[in-house]
Amino acid sequence: MPAPNEALLVIDIQNDFCPGGALAVTGGDEIVPGVNQLMDDFATVILTQDWHPAGHSSFASSHKAEPFTTTQMPYGTQVLWPDHCIQGTEGAAFHKDLLVDGDLIIRKGFNPEIDSYSAFFENDHTTPTGLEGYLRTRGIERVTMVGLATDFCVNFSAVDAAKLGFAVTVRTDLCRAIDMDGSLAAAMDGMKQAGVEVL
Repeated sequence: MPAPNEALLVIDIQNDFCPGGALAVTGGDEIVPGVNQLMDDFATVILTQDWHPAGHSSFASSHKAEPFTTTQMPYGTQVLWPDHCIQGTEGAAFHKDLLVDGDLIIRKGFNPEIDSYSAFFENDHTTPTGLEGYLRTRGIERVTMVGLATDFCVNFSAVDAAKLGFAVTVRTDLCRAIDMDGSLAAAMDGMKQAGVEVL
């Protein structure tokens, strides 16, 4: 019987992050069967969905810049990404084989002026998505995270959850990383330092 105080958080398994997508993560589609199977072990399943308006400020095209360069935003350094996960497009849709009949879908990154990696906060680290409140009112104390990408949205979500006092596990076998300029190693170190159990 799944424990009522535990939730599975499925991060951004969307077409644009899978092979053939605008911001493809190598092997991003490989984790779908395992993630689907893991859902049976949890009473609460929450999915997140990157959900950007066209012309989002995190898009390189909005700055006439090359993708994967950086710029300074009011909230700090921002990687400039290829246009991806634009609201209502096929790229923003969940992978076709992913089970999406969970309890809640959290959409993030819809504010045109600020990116949002974490499932809990936008990248200013203060504007909440509402997920913390949902988990608290449901009595959730432990979260397990899977999805894309290990070194960005999974990492930011896991660290924020740990800082908020949740017990956090990241199943790296059911995650895939972008690994840009050492970002994966840095994310793994950061998660462990924050008290995240990295399996």
